[in-house]
Amino acid sequence: MRPRRPGRKKRAFADRKPRGARCPGVAPEGNQHLPADSPPRRQAHRAAHSRRRWFGYLVAVAVTALAAYLLYRTLSQYEWSELVDAVTAISAQRLFAALGFSALSYLTLTGFDWLALRHVGHRLSYGKVATASFTSLSIGHTLGLAALSSGAIRYRFYSRWGLRGGEVAEVIVFCGVTVGLGLALLGGAALLFAPDIAVNAFGLGRGVVRVAAAVALAGPVVYLVMAALIRRPFSIRGREIRMPALKFALAQVALGSLNYVFLAAALHQAVLSIADIGYLPVAAAAVSANVATIITHVPGGLGVVEAVLVYLLPGRELIGPILIFRFVYFLVPLCFGLATLGLSELLLSRARPKRARRDQSR
Repeated sequence: MRPRRPGRKKRAFADRKPRGARCPGVAPEGNQHLPADSPPRRQAHRAAHSRRRWFGYLVAVAVTALAAYLLYRTLSQYEWSELVDAVTAISAQRLFAALGFSALSYLTLTGFDWLALRHVGHRLSYGKVATASFTSLSIGHTLGLAALSSGAIRYRFYSRWGLRGGEVAEVIVFCGVTVGLGLALLGGAALLFAPDIAVNAFGLGRGVVRVAAAVALAGPVVYLVMAALIRRPFSIRGREIRMPALKFALAQVALGSLNYVFLAAALHQAVLSIADIGYLPVAAAAVSANVATIITHVPGGLGVVEAVLVYLLPGRELIGPILIFRFVYFLVPLCFGLATLGLSELLLSRARPKRARRDQSR
């Protein structure tokens, strides 16, 4: 062992300078030691925010372009004179009633998100919830693939308001389950009390239709029992599932069913312009069309509603009712949803830098 030189003392660990700081003007390696308000940190934040803002603009432009294409695709199937005759054939009373029921349906849909956010432990104001819900669903209904299209727009809103990615995913799943519960309850009731459309459209026997109605109605009952008894999270294929409280589950069943009650009522008002038909057969047609749309992911249910109404009203001229229903339930909300998305991207992207500058000045 070499002898230590006399007079040389080992420096204490606390007295050592960090690497890179021994020479004047050399900053430490990395930027983890930089203060939050340092110029490099501010520049990095501005660059990241600029990338997110331009990504949001690109998403908004892509969604608008796709929606415009689907709108053109829907209307290009008809001559202009057919469109005018179909729209003018319906009375103003039926038209405004269909618009009113469509508005009530979208109002009910905002309750899906409101419940889901409380389930995951976030209490946003109703204005924010309604904005995110209406914008995402009015666009998602037309684009199809609702879990992706409306889910991406939901993430765009809720991530700005403090939700993590896993919480947004839980909100989307909660809303999807609410849709399924409403379809099961209203569809089961329609199959039970108005089985003719399923018998004629799908060639099923009445016994099979009754069994299908019983299975559909049992779904919400099983869900409520699970919500009442299962209080701890459980796993399915490695994914943790947390049942909502019973009061939330009851609200899911009620709101999910009410949404389809209003949707079917809007379609019923359109159909009444050409035929005097009861509500339940139209409700069964609406539920069948929505189930087929969810399975096939057809944008806006193009062709699905038409096919079901052909079985419901054979030999009738269905251009008018279908156009009126698409106008009040898809096209009008789509226009408002696109406008809301554009304004939100513009306003929220400007608000974040101002908030960041305020926080740094404190």
